[in-house]
Amino acid sequence: MAEMKKSYETVFILSTKLGDDGIVSMIQKFKDLIGANGTIDTVDEWGKRRLAYPINKEEEGYYTLISFESEPSFTAELDRIYNITEGVLRSLIVRKEPAKKKAPKKETPVETSEEAPKEASPDAPKEPPKEAPKETPQEAPKETPKETPQEAPKETPKDAPQETPLETPKEAPKEEKKEE
Repeated sequence: MAEMKKSYETVFILSTKLGDDGIVSMIQKFKDLIGANGTIDTVDEWGKRRLAYPINKEEEGYYTLISFESEPSFTAELDRIYNITEGVLRSLIVRKEPAKKKAPKKETPVETSEEAPKEASPDAPKEPPKEAPKETPQEAPKETPKETPQEAPKETPKDAPQETPLETPKEAPKEEKKEE
């Protein structure tokens, strides 16, 4: 069973130490390789650009972007060839996602009754109908009034010292001893 062809993009950065002739021959080498295993859609040579950070002590590289269609198994081979080729600083191969078709927007029918407001022009932007604000869980605490200290139930904070039943009986006998 033959595999389906998929769309890919590859970008590679060549060393400027190759010289102009070396760069041209290297780009042609990759175009021929891709053309033999698929179909080339576009070749976009971005040219010499400054690198974001030095790669192999080089500050500049020659960027090339190629869009192509091939079988998925070819991308692994192309990546292997990029890695073993002298003069390729970096390379990237990505699969292009098929363009998703947007669903047409549904238009609301215009009311023709006399009660309906008439628009100034059919091309004028329509204002959405004003609705009552809906409460969301995030807005609910903001709208509730804060409790006053008088209304709040009396609870002792967890950090506050609490009397234990053991402390109270100890104090009571001591007071009785003092009175005697």
